[in-house]
Amino acid sequence: MTVALMWEARAVPGRGEDLLAWARAQELPRAPLRRETLRAPQDRVLVITWWDAPYEAELPELPEPDGGLVTRAVHRWRFESVGAG
Repeated sequence: MTVALMWEARAVPGRGEDLLAWARAQELPRAPLRRETLRAPQDRVLVITWWDAPYEAELPELPEPDGGLVTRAVHRWRFESVGAG
């Protein structure tokens, strides 16, 4: 089964590049199948990691950034793949 973990944070206004650099620099204790980093307006950063694991598996996640970098707590979601198409 493939599980996707989504991590999304919103930077303090004007600190989007700092948050993006912070997220890219974070190393997980083990490598996912895939990792993608995205950005959006309002200085938001999204990191999605894909894992070959059961839905309930304990998987490494990105931590919370320093409070001075973000406007709110990180949002996290977990999804399981239901196949293509």
